Amino acid sequence: MSETAVTWRPDGAAGDEPGGLRERKKRQMRARLSATATRMFLERGFDDVRVTEIAEACGVSERTVFNYFPTKESLLLDRFDDTLSALRTALADPASGPLPAALGVLDTETRGLQAWLAQQPDPAAASATLRRFRELSISTAELRAHQHDMTDRLTTTVARLLADRAGVTAPEAHIAAVALVGLWRVQGASLQRHLGEHHPPERLGVLVSADVRLAAALIEPMFRRFG
Repeated sequence: MSETAVTWRPDGAAGDEPGGLRERKKRQMRARLSATATRMFLERGFDDVRVTEIAEACGVSERTVFNYFPTKESLLLDRFDDTLSALRTALADPASGPLPAALGVLDTETRGLQAWLAQQPDPAAASATLRRFRELSISTAELRAHQHDMTDRLTTTVARLLADRAGVTAPEAHIAAVALVGLWRVQGASLQRHLGEHHPPERLGVLVSADVRLAAALIEPMFRRFG
C-alpha cells in the first residue's frame, strides 16, 4: 500500500504523562480541539470544515487553535510528535537495540488503541469510526502531503539517532531509518484490515502486533550492526 503511517489516536487511547494542573489543562484542551476537529472532518469532509468553526465549537478563538496546532492538518494527524518523542527516548537506551526499542513504542500505541476500543459502549461503531478516519486521511491530498512531510521528518531524526548510536555512515543510517519507520505503515495497514474483520479489541491487538513483528523479522538482519 502506498499510504503513509497514520498516528492519530482517539482521545484517551494513550495515557497522558503526569504533570501540574496547568499542563493537564493544556493536554485536555489539545485533546478537545483534536477530537472536535476529527468529528467535524468525519461528518463533513476535511475541505468543508474551517478552523474558525472548530474554534467556535470549542468556545475558543482561532488563534488559540493555532497555538496548539500549527496547521489544520495537524488537528487530525496530531500524534507524530508523540511518536517522535517516544522513539527518541527509546533509541537513547543503550541497553535496547533499535528494533526492540521501536517495537516497544509500537506495542504501547497498539495497547492504547486496544484499550480505547474496549472502553467504548459500541466497539463495532468505534471500529467503523477508525476505518473512516483512515480512509479520510489517505483520500485527502492535504492530509497525505502532511503525512509524507511528517514521515520524512521522523525518518531524518531516526537516521541521525542511529548514526550517532552506531557510528555508521549517513546513507546506511538513512536506509535503516526508512525500514524502521516503515513499521508504522505496517501497523496502520494491519489495523485497517483487521478492523474490517470485526475482531474484539484484545484479538485485534494480537493480530496487529503479529503483523508488525513479521515485518520486523524481515528487516532484523540490517540492525545487527546497530547494537
